[in-house]
Amino acid sequence: MKIVSAIVLTGFLAFVLGVYSSLPWFSFAFTSLIVSVSIHQKPGKAFLSGFLGLFLLWGGMALMKDAANDHLLAAKVAQILPLGGSYIVLILVTAIVGGLVSGLAALTGSYLRQTK
Repeated sequence: MKIVSAIVLTGFLAFVLGVYSSLPWFSFAFTSLIVSVSIHQKPGKAFLSGFLGLFLLWGGMALMKDAANDHLLAAKVAQILPLGGSYIVLILVTAIVGGLVSGLAALTGSYLRQTK
């Protein structure tokens, strides 16, 4: 049950920070670290909850923004990058990058809590 609450809280805090601040794109890492320190989990579960929280958030938001313009921009960017012109792969890469940054921040928070 702690992993579900950590996933939801990580995604929610990252969304709120992204919408209501003008901080850089990687600032959600601080929220992932804070959630991981606050909700005690083993390092593997902390990484998974941080990863899934941001993977689902960024993937869902990218998919909604992309569907709003009929996949035009994402298809053009996917042609520039070596993705074979697939906008779905571009959305997955975007979600994976966000998930990895958040997961590593959550892993750091879990290790930080263990040293106390």
